[in-house]
Amino acid sequence: MKRRIICCAVVAMMMAQHATAQTPQRKIAIGELFTLVESGSKTLRMQKSGVDVSARGIEEAKSKRLPDVGASLQMSYNGNVVMTDRDFGNVKGFSQPHFGNSFALEAQQVVYAGGAIDAGIRLAELQKSMSENAVALTRNQQRFLALGQYLDLYKLDNGIKVYQSNIALTEKLIADINTKQLQGMALKNDVTRYELQMEQLKLGKRKLEDQKRILNHQLCNTLGLEDVMVEPEVDLDRIGDAGVKEADLQSTAAMLSPVIRQSALEMQASDQQLKLAKSEMMPKVALVASENFMGPFTYDIPPIDNNFNVWYVGVGVRYSLSSLFKSNKTVRKAKAQQLQSREAHAVVSERVNNDMQQAYTIHQQAFVELHTLQKSVELASQNYKVMNNRYLNQLALVTDMVDASNLKLNAELQEVNARINVAYTYYNMMYVAGNLGE
Repeated sequence: MKRRIICCAVVAMMMAQHATAQTPQRKIAIGELFTLVESGSKTLRMQKSGVDVSARGIEEAKSKRLPDVGASLQMSYNGNVVMTDRDFGNVKGFSQPHFGNSFALEAQQVVYAGGAIDAGIRLAELQKSMSENAVALTRNQQRFLALGQYLDLYKLDNGIKVYQSNIALTEKLIADINTKQLQGMALKNDVTRYELQMEQLKLGKRKLEDQKRILNHQLCNTLGLEDVMVEPEVDLDRIGDAGVKEADLQSTAAMLSPVIRQSALEMQASDQQLKLAKSEMMPKVALVASENFMGPFTYDIPPIDNNFNVWYVGVGVRYSLSSLFKSNKTVRKAKAQQLQSREAHAVVSERVNNDMQQAYTIHQQAFVELHTLQKSVELASQNYKVMNNRYLNQLALVTDMVDASNLKLNAELQEVNARINVAYTYYNMMYVAGNLGE
């Protein structure tokens, strides 16, 4: 039964490796990663379409400056006129021309609207700016999401390599112990123990491979790629401290952070909303013109079967008296929203400041961890050399040799992962600052 289980596990691993081998490989550097996010992210494409909608909104708002022109044409059949006294007696009838026609042309050009039109246009422009800023914010988020998946793939690759090395060492150990068992120098229990360790190593490696496939699939969806196996190509040595100062990062975040910019735009929008509210309390002035051509003239008895034309031009003034006791409440509400937007902007700026300080501190901590692990690799390598010499001189057991090798491999894995973590914390600072990949 145990042999059948082992055989099934080996077949499953071989099938998984075959499936992986069929998937095309593609090496991607971080710069190319950001380019693929720009072209492949569905979320980013959706945000970009919002900019086009906002641009149409500006055109719509500006159209309110154009004159309002209306025309109407009417043809009618007129019945005869019936006239009675007030008590409905003395009924008389009069014939009138049956064909009626009417044409009217009216035009109105707003001269003054209390600033409502200008405020509406400015609001539409701010909406477009907010849509463009939403694109920048989404771009920053999608790049950081893809980068996190990308670097996690890199870590998984390193973990798989460590498992492969440990599996190779364990295979060597099992072969040595089998030889010693045949010579009567080891027990069957020793072989069983290391065979069990081998199965645990293979299971751990399989779990990492499955995690890699899941994460790779998610990354391909983020980048808009077909199903390929992404191979991260990262030059970790190029990502260093480089004398980055927190004060410079804070200044960059204050200028470029799309989160801060969004709240600033919302604050400007609240100013325009206040102007719109105040405009309701102002009179509206417009130039007006009208042209009417109609016939017959039915307001005389008997009706006159003639066409007549009436036109006029002038200035119209309209003022809503109810605004005196209605719009003032709208103005107070707009002022409260204006104050709220300013307080919200201060809160957002404070949060970004805290996030940047945290990101900078964690980045510095990542360097300390890296230097510590580099020292661990150095010590583990020295220990491995010493143990290897003792093993070759038959002064140490093979188990001691394997332990030293495992210690060295794990130290190297942690050191590489720490270097990847330095890259992650660096790009996290750029993400908070709003210039990731710029």
